[in-house]
Amino acid sequence: MSQLKRTPLFSEYEKYGAKTIDFGGWDLPVQFSGIKHEHEVTRTKAGLFDVSHMGEIVVKGPKSLSFLQKMTTNDVSKLTLNRAQYTFMCNENGGVIDDFLIYMLDDNYYLLVVNAANTEKDLQWLNDHNRYTNEELIISDVTKDYVQLALQGPKAETILQKLTDTNLKDIKFFRFRSDVRFHGLNTEAIVSRTGYTGEDGFEIYIDQSCGSKLWNALLENGKEEGLEPVGLGARDTLRFEANLPLYGQELSEDITPIEAGLNFFVKVDKGVSFIGEDVLKDQLEKGTTRKLVGIEMIDRGIPRTGYDVWHEDERIGHVTSGTQAPTLKKNIGLALIKTAYAEEGTEIDVQVRKRKLKAKIIETPFLKK
Repeated sequence: MSQLKRTPLFSEYEKYGAKTIDFGGWDLPVQFSGIKHEHEVTRTKAGLFDVSHMGEIVVKGPKSLSFLQKMTTNDVSKLTLNRAQYTFMCNENGGVIDDFLIYMLDDNYYLLVVNAANTEKDLQWLNDHNRYTNEELIISDVTKDYVQLALQGPKAETILQKLTDTNLKDIKFFRFRSDVRFHGLNTEAIVSRTGYTGEDGFEIYIDQSCGSKLWNALLENGKEEGLEPVGLGARDTLRFEANLPLYGQELSEDITPIEAGLNFFVKVDKGVSFIGEDVLKDQLEKGTTRKLVGIEMIDRGIPRTGYDVWHEDERIGHVTSGTQAPTLKKNIGLALIKTAYAEEGTEIDVQVRKRKLKAKIIETPFLKK
């Protein structure tokens, strides 16, 4: 059995009572003080996440824009310096190889922040489709260079502002600065107003040698505002309430962005052909046979990932994610089902072990800000 990978912050977890688990080959904290508590802290105060397991891939060179336009569904030409963009990389059938953020660091210089479990696959996919020379395009995995922290919650800006002279109010949603300096740290960091919780906040990319210092500085300076470290468990319930997709559940190589209801990030009119375009364009024009919907349990029970969904005697799909939502105090889920049954208010059944429990289709996102 291969040894689990660890982020540069692993030694810090124990100080805060972390319970770690195997997450895609990484030894990561599932919780520190408890999932529901950490969820509540992030929604009402602020939570600090170590997300250094995420992958970072640099794409740079004179052909970088034309290459990324071919490889991704969004319109990369709309990016300008210090802007970020959410996008998909799809296969020929429109299925999702990965979903990720693209940061434009400079002209012909982009940083892709990809899902941890997909980093090697993404790198291989990009290299397999690269037809350019090294003078025209360079693709490199720089994951080990960075510690990535996410500071999320209504108090996030107040806390982070204590550590820098950069005016964080100037960093708007999906914008970033790559020259942010923190007090006592002799290096520049990328700070972007992005996140995966449905709350305001920042994602910070800093040289791995400074990661522990920044982690501790944030927790120390955020004490007054109630900042606490948060693990993967609450990260999942937070993103779920905000209806943010999780790769491998709401998106996969067999689930298209259109089926997942993420049409906005698929630009079939950007004037450049991209991989999977024909299938996605057809789905946009004609609709899909499957659709991702929100469900709320009527009977007592929690809809867990993989549970079958039924309408009378017909199996119509499966649950992709589900939980008892901590903020909403409801048992809810996301399910990929046949479009014919996707209308709000439709009653369905969720197979929970040997029993079929009643549920209904509801509007998403579950949490409205």
